[in-house]
Amino acid sequence: MRYIQELHEGSSVKDIYLCKKRMSLVTKNGKNYESLTLQDKTGIIDAKIWDPNSMGIGEFEELDYVDIAGDVVSFQGHLQLNIKRARKCHEGEYNPADYVPVSDKNIDDMMGAIGKYIDSVKNEYLQRLLKAFFVEDKEFIEDFRMSSAAKSVHHSFVGGLAEHTLGVTNLCHFFCRNYPYLNRDLLIAVALLHDIGKTKELSRFPRNDYTEEGQFIGHIIIGVQMIDEKLREIPDFPVLLANEVRHCILAHHGELEYGSPKKPAIAEALALNFADNTDAKLEIFKETLAAGQSDAGWIGYQNLLESNIRRTEL
Repeated sequence: MRYIQELHEGSSVKDIYLCKKRMSLVTKNGKNYESLTLQDKTGIIDAKIWDPNSMGIGEFEELDYVDIAGDVVSFQGHLQLNIKRARKCHEGEYNPADYVPVSDKNIDDMMGAIGKYIDSVKNEYLQRLLKAFFVEDKEFIEDFRMSSAAKSVHHSFVGGLAEHTLGVTNLCHFFCRNYPYLNRDLLIAVALLHDIGKTKELSRFPRNDYTEEGQFIGHIIIGVQMIDEKLREIPDFPVLLANEVRHCILAHHGELEYGSPKKPAIAEALALNFADNTDAKLEIFKETLAAGQSDAGWIGYQNLLESNIRRTEL
């Protein structure tokens, strides 16, 4: 199988991919065409069927596995697959494991590391809150293990939420060692909890798309709601501490224009914002470099980083 990550401009493609999304659209000239998102375990690619009435285009729907023939071109700085022939595949023609991206880190090991961080939290109330999610809530644990951290921006693979959460927590642990005035128990707790709302904001693979709840509310507010549900089950949880936890979650995107209902008002909220942004941006860099041609110095403009990206010379 030729994976999407291996495709480049000028490639001729004849392989099977998962049709993640399909839309019927009309050009400015009034011509009908189909816009698709194809997926395998290495990523996604935009695809177009410019002549949907062609004899070579068979019937298929979203989440079908489709045998595709076409050519890869570059459009506005991004790869695009122009499909000439397509047919729905039958069970047995493909291996579903080839089409679901999975973290290259062991999920059990990551969950074990998260457990050690929970055990290191000395505040009894914060530890009880963390255990209410990561030890006692079996449904949440399974959702957390299988969730991505984003639809497409960063860590968009099975285990991505665990990987991102652990990365953010590692950075917060580093901050606490270098800035001892930070409340370590609070910062470690909110690092572990900051994105739990994504278990409800995004559906599981292979769709990995926004749910109704995710579209209407978003993971920040969903996360605070989930925390409030657990707080009601913990007798005498300190009111101020509960508000500090809520505030850190609400402010972890840092700026109102980035979706945070509040800007950081305590040092721990600011540290969480820096850690979250650092882990996400470096993952975007990593994934951009991995998707680029290995022999290329300059990879191209990355919209999310607002910069032309270059590979470091070794």
